[in-house]
Amino acid sequence: MINRFCKTPLWECSTTLVKVASGAEKAELVLKNVKLVNVCTREIMENIDVAVVCGRIAYVGENADHCIGETTKVVDGTGKYLAPAFMDAHIHIESSMLTVGEYAKAVVAHGTSGVFIDPHEICNVLGLDGVKYMLEDAKRTPLKTMLTTPSCVPAVPGFEDTGASIGPKDVAETMTWESCVGLGEMMNFPGILGADQRTHDIVGETLKAGNIVTGHYSLPETDKGLNGYIASGVRCCHESTRAEDALAKMRMGMYALLREGSAWHDLKEVAKAITNHTVDSRFACLISDDTHPHTLQGQGHLDHIVKRAIEEGIDPVTAIQMVTINPAQCFQLDHELGSIAPSKCADMVLIDDLNTCHVVNVFIDGQEVAKDGKMLYEFAPYTYPSDAIHSVHLETMTAKNFAIKTTEQEGSTVNVRVAEIIPARVGTFEKIMPLTVKNGELHADPENDVLKVAVFERHHNTGTVGYGFTKGFSIKNGALAQTVAHDAHNLLVVGSNDEDMAIAANALIASGGGLVAVQNGKILGQVALPIAGLMSDKPLEEMSAEVEKLEHAWVQMGSALPSPFMTMALIPLACLPELRITNRGLVDCRTFQFVDLIVK
Repeated sequence: MINRFCKTPLWECSTTLVKVASGAEKAELVLKNVKLVNVCTREIMENIDVAVVCGRIAYVGENADHCIGETTKVVDGTGKYLAPAFMDAHIHIESSMLTVGEYAKAVVAHGTSGVFIDPHEICNVLGLDGVKYMLEDAKRTPLKTMLTTPSCVPAVPGFEDTGASIGPKDVAETMTWESCVGLGEMMNFPGILGADQRTHDIVGETLKAGNIVTGHYSLPETDKGLNGYIASGVRCCHESTRAEDALAKMRMGMYALLREGSAWHDLKEVAKAITNHTVDSRFACLISDDTHPHTLQGQGHLDHIVKRAIEEGIDPVTAIQMVTINPAQCFQLDHELGSIAPSKCADMVLIDDLNTCHVVNVFIDGQEVAKDGKMLYEFAPYTYPSDAIHSVHLETMTAKNFAIKTTEQEGSTVNVRVAEIIPARVGTFEKIMPLTVKNGELHADPENDVLKVAVFERHHNTGTVGYGFTKGFSIKNGALAQTVAHDAHNLLVVGSNDEDMAIAANALIASGGGLVAVQNGKILGQVALPIAGLMSDKPLEEMSAEVEKLEHAWVQMGSALPSPFMTMALIPLACLPELRITNRGLVDCRTFQFVDLIVK
């Protein structure tokens, strides 16, 4: 497989690399006296020099003085650890609410040189055009942006309405793009296990191209279903929330992508697949999946996740392998990425404290691009086209749009299905709870932590809307709305009363999308996301401040959830158990059937 993610193709500079290694020609960069984190052999080597030319490593050894010439940049690494720069094996950049350029500024400074993106958020809104916009945005930056083509647009066909649809022919087209290395998470595991031809054709086009199929197997079943899912060609999965799930996947040769994002704190549990067992960790990677801007600014990116892995008992060198050589091997790129060895791309980080993974210098293709947490690389701005800015197609609403009417007897108590969220997890529980019929309608019951949910189709103004109830947000009064609502990204509104819900919905219709919190008729916080209703072109610092203000509004309203808007965003995602609410209705994601709100 040809690596298109290095500054200079190996065949163009192989003779130069050989000459620099021997001293016949001089290096552009030499790092001296480092403690090399050798991810090839899982060891730390003392007093090592590394020489770089043409963006690649020419020499790794005890003394690179013969590689130093008059123009060679020499960096003294005494006392510091030199490791490969980090790669995130599964990330949705849109979840950061930043454009690719602003995201790159945030993560490169923390040691990230590469990301394997699945832009299925923007693809659900704008189709492949949206994916192309993000890739154009990425080209300006030093961040190596590897595409895994969105596989499930919509996520589960027939259960929701999206702005676009992706089929086998679309996937085949993208496999010819130079940035494409695989297929994005195959969330439609029912289609895989049910031998649905269209679903298998999407996977098949990826396999024909020799690329990697990434997965999404969220069931706790690890026997027949998991075997079948892996047998279809899926190579990795990030949906393990139990240690036994991650271990089962690794034992079957599937890469278990251990997740620690803003809202999904899986690492504490899934790290036990490594720490509680004597197993080879080569099939484990650390990923972020979804990260909000204030997390990136306040905690970092993969450097923070490596630190978290070490806190959970994973050896530091092993943890670094899980963000370097392991993801490179997963995507068949380890011949040039993911390690510090001759011929490999010179993507490297200097770390002054291994246990906290504190990154002080970042090199990509041999160029120092960040130092002491600050980006040194400058690039031109990118403007998203107008069709990306105008993507919310809904009319102004009133409180009547949020009424859940019923023919049940006035004053009677009925049992309804409620989706109870799980803090810091992606799943929900189906709860059966009593509600009283008042004025021919079902209302929220905030005293028992039951809020009303409405999901409006916002791409084509079809008028379809799904209603339901949710539990677990601890909000007594107010409403919350967002167009970040995985994966169809329709307008999602949650609230205790119809009036606040209407105000919240209208605020986002007016701003072209985003997130908002409303209480007693007043907007407490709002983040406008005009790009596809998912992203803003504002800098990280501004977005971080806006999101932080919004989360303060959640606290003011009574919620103590970590990244509550990210948790809320999964209420419509019909590929996660147990109960979801889409614009078409209430979905049982264990049987994949629509179910009635009222249980007879």
